[in-house]
Amino acid sequence: MRSGNEPVTARSPLRLRFWLSLWGFIWAAAGTAAFALVGRPGWAAACGVVAVLALVDLGVVLHHIHQGPHYQPGPDIPPYEPPRRR
Repeated sequence: MRSGNEPVTARSPLRLRFWLSLWGFIWAAAGTAAFALVGRPGWAAACGVVAVLALVDLGVVLHHIHQGPHYQPGPDIPPYEPPRRR
């Protein structure tokens, strides 16, 4: 059941997103190298695009993490109350 304050109290799992992006980048880079070695340029290009997207996502995630607890609240920061309607 919704309480009405979910968007206000929502927290982003940036550290999980960081590790998943890193994992995706590693696999996509390995796929690019492997497909390039066996002579599949189409698949190598597709994996290369995925690797670039994962790398861009890593940069965005790191930027948000470095912005501090305002954008990445920790467990010691209580949920925000929704604004009161008048």
